[in-house]
Amino acid sequence: MCGIAGQISFEKNMRDQTEIMEGMSAVLAPRGPDASGSYYDENAALVHRRLIVIDPENGKQPMTFGRYTIVYNGELYNTEDIRSELIKNGVSFVGHSDTEAVIKAYIAYGERCLDMLNGIFAFAVWDSLNRKLFLARDRIGVKPLFYSLTKSGLVFASEIKALLKHPEIKPIVNSGGAAQIMLIGPGRITGSGVFKDINDLPAAYCAEYSRDGFKKRQYWHVTAKPHTESFEETAAHTRELICDAIKRQLVSDVPLCCFLSGGLDSSIISAVAAKEFAARGETLSTWSIDYKDNHANFKASSFQPDEDAPWIEEMARFIGSEHTNVVLDTPALTEALGDAAIARDLPGMADVDSSLYLFCREIKKKFSVGLSGECADEIFAGYPWYHRKEVLYYDGFPWATSVPERCELMAKPLPDPEEFVRVAYNECLSHTDYLESDSAEDRRMREMFLLNLEYFMATLLDRKDRMSMAHGLEVRVPFCDYRIVEYAYNIPWSMKAYNGREKGLVRYAMSGILPDDVLRRKKSPYPKTHNPNYMALLTEKLTALLDSGSCRLTELVNENKLREMLESGGRSFTKNWYGQLMSVPQIYAYFLQIERWLNEYGVIIQQ
Repeated sequence: MCGIAGQISFEKNMRDQTEIMEGMSAVLAPRGPDASGSYYDENAALVHRRLIVIDPENGKQPMTFGRYTIVYNGELYNTEDIRSELIKNGVSFVGHSDTEAVIKAYIAYGERCLDMLNGIFAFAVWDSLNRKLFLARDRIGVKPLFYSLTKSGLVFASEIKALLKHPEIKPIVNSGGAAQIMLIGPGRITGSGVFKDINDLPAAYCAEYSRDGFKKRQYWHVTAKPHTESFEETAAHTRELICDAIKRQLVSDVPLCCFLSGGLDSSIISAVAAKEFAARGETLSTWSIDYKDNHANFKASSFQPDEDAPWIEEMARFIGSEHTNVVLDTPALTEALGDAAIARDLPGMADVDSSLYLFCREIKKKFSVGLSGECADEIFAGYPWYHRKEVLYYDGFPWATSVPERCELMAKPLPDPEEFVRVAYNECLSHTDYLESDSAEDRRMREMFLLNLEYFMATLLDRKDRMSMAHGLEVRVPFCDYRIVEYAYNIPWSMKAYNGREKGLVRYAMSGILPDDVLRRKKSPYPKTHNPNYMALLTEKLTALLDSGSCRLTELVNENKLREMLESGGRSFTKNWYGQLMSVPQIYAYFLQIERWLNEYGVIIQQ
């Protein structure tokens, strides 16, 4: 994985912009700590920061062949397939990097090359003859790509912080951006970078910039098709796709490990990976996260019925992995909140982010690549909102039903906050593809699939990319293989929820790969601290901030309402902020992240 940035201008000579581009490159250094490179001509400036994973010698970037130069961030899982196809057509290769496969596929096929790529990526190709830039992002949006159209041209980068190093791009957040922070955050409206004039190239989009302007288009989307396979055939097909995706993602020229929570998804990935490692005489390394005193403070709930630790131990024994358990303490978790917000460029999922930030920092000490189980819940119906009808048919994002309560906490409440959110919600629903034969339930399940794909999953992928790449750790997500997503979209609900269980089909399909009790285990969310000291520490910090006389948080948050919430011990806010992972302690942590973000970025709130 890497960091990329660039500027295209027909107004300025880009050879004179080296200082600006070096500044943009510097802030992306954590994404690519191993090497850096640049390309300049009259109209184009491209910079690259490299994390070396494949072909250390021949994968250097920017990479130029003839009139084409590429900067690429990502990983292809079908590089050899593409190379074979191109070699058949007379194309020669210097090395075996996926970067070379991408640029030579683009040279051969133009933007149609995107149909060939199976992987996670964001890249830019500059055509120095025709003076045009091509941008593209992977189908699921695992790798980020932001851009801004300025008075002198197009500026793009892997992260917002790099764009803000450009003198023409200011850290302005208008009323719409402020409303996103308070009503949709830590999610973002599709295509928005929250900051004024900063955009996110959406997943599965490509774009072209030339003297004729900026044009973007969607090159892929999930399509409704009749599902003709029996249940047994569907289970076999699902197993084949999942196993193939995992095996493809084990390719690396540097050490690779797996995240293991003891839940269904990470256990599947770790079991398949361990078998592949064993076949070549190696032992897989697995990693998990826990919190100091969590065993003593744990209280079972409908969302989290049991602890992860015993399941992790069982799985590590079952697959014979070399396991490391990272234990975090409350003070460290709290202190890392600000660092996590800076890594993300926006306030995020509070300690859910900061814990992952610290976890990835530990893993990076020994590994540069990891595999993780995100996204199975979104596409195989693992979340409660797929199964609870009162939430399933909620007229809005089912993981954020607290819009009126959120609005009450805004410094400047919107007159109709639910309408603001509903516009984004309805825009997402408008992309849903149905079959005429779909029942009302099947139609809603397709809508829910798309809502999760474009919003909830996008938020988790933002988190995964920024928290890991802040330490130069590449994390791959096999369940995001677009072939799995395409197939899962058309599996009937009766099969997907086999035996009335969340991810019931996956449980059945993976029989024999995991122990039966792990297959049956009820879904448990990402682990968080249960230590009451955490709530006490956050309350203390937030109260001290409000009393400091230098608080910027109140530019976005109503001080009186927040003090009322603090004095009530959080009881005045009765709903979760964002899914089951963000309740009162995480709301406090989110607000502390907002304060750090406002100050660190010099954010200008423009109402």
